Amino acid sequence: MILKKNYSPLLGVLLAGCMLLMMMNPASSLDAALRGLSVWWDVLFPSLFPFFVISEMMLGFGVVHLFGALLDPLMRPLFNIPGSGGFVAAMGYVSGYPVGARLTAKLREQGLLSRVEGERLVAFTTSSDPIFLLGAVSVGFFHDASLGLILALAHYGGGLIVGLLMSFHGRPKNSPSGPPQSVPHIVPQLPKGAEGAGRLRLALRSMAEARQRDGRGVGELLKGAIQSSLQLIIVVGGLVVFFNVLMELMDRAGIMSALFSFTGGLLSLAGFPAELSTALVSGLFEVTLGTRSAGAAAAPVPLQFKVAAAAWVLSWGGLSVHAQVASILNGTGLRYLPFLAARLVHAFLSAGLVLLLWKPIAGSGSGLDHSSATAAAGFSAAPLSGFAASLSWLGLLLGTALLLSLLVMLLHRIPRPGRRQ
Repeated sequence: MILKKNYSPLLGVLLAGCMLLMMMNPASSLDAALRGLSVWWDVLFPSLFPFFVISEMMLGFGVVHLFGALLDPLMRPLFNIPGSGGFVAAMGYVSGYPVGARLTAKLREQGLLSRVEGERLVAFTTSSDPIFLLGAVSVGFFHDASLGLILALAHYGGGLIVGLLMSFHGRPKNSPSGPPQSVPHIVPQLPKGAEGAGRLRLALRSMAEARQRDGRGVGELLKGAIQSSLQLIIVVGGLVVFFNVLMELMDRAGIMSALFSFTGGLLSLAGFPAELSTALVSGLFEVTLGTRSAGAAAAPVPLQFKVAAAAWVLSWGGLSVHAQVASILNGTGLRYLPFLAARLVHAFLSAGLVLLLWKPIAGSGSGLDHSSATAAAGFSAAPLSGFAASLSWLGLLLGTALLLSLLVMLLHRIPRPGRRQ
């Protein structure tokens, strides 16, 4: 209570300062707002809105419940979350932030996740989409498509490591294995020895029951999906515009320069190039600005440090994304603090993985084909081709997860010495 009482006046003073700066710099504020609006309309709306609608429709049709039953043997032992989390992870990795948080909130609202499971899930499913990582960052900002492989390995590999670490979040201290913390739900337990076809029947039955519980017709379901998705995408756009204006005002007030100098000093003390301070501070607020600054850093800075800075920014996500996720989680009971801690861990893990993998990958000459990455970069100019590529990635991820889940079930059926059949 004391913190809240002290926090409100401080926030009021900061907002009053922002208003004063806007009155002093109306033209700059307007330009920054227009830039944010352009990013939202040209990039975020065509890339996120279709996935918002599709995910909402899939929930109504029970497709998420289908994948939940099929992927439960894989997701439960690895990440301590229900199988539906595998679908959320695939959607989040393909379509980028904040789709993972959106789907997690919807599963929480439907009672498919406990609070702890929701916090675990949103912590590692919030990531950059591969179209932006491979096209915009590797080709557009660094002008080197071969960097796409190491960036992808560091970013998505770091996310999976965060997921494994978050599996210990919320476990009872007196239970090392951590009993399932799911709320009572939807997917009935599979009888012993009923893997394979029995698992598929269970998944289909779960899908049919979920569809029956929803009960809305196709037209009503589509209407509801579009309405809720429009509401969310407008909130996302408003936050993007707000943070663009905020950064412009901070730059005009000299705050950004002070942050650049302070961060540069910390980097020098740690033995890293101080010139990366612009990328890190910009990325602290907004992903695109941070990754662009990393690619445009001074020539004397070694390339591996530039890429590591870009990986840090991509995994941190920027305060703009944090605000989007916090607005989505509001009212679900999911806490923001575990998400914040996971973003910090992911950021430093990704940067460390870039430096660790740099010699093995860059030295071997491995990398992505330039033409494929350039095609990915064309997403900004051709949203439909980017959307089709994202659907291909989604199919690949879900197919791989299903195969791994099947492999886990088959391994469980292999007789072990001393085990009764």
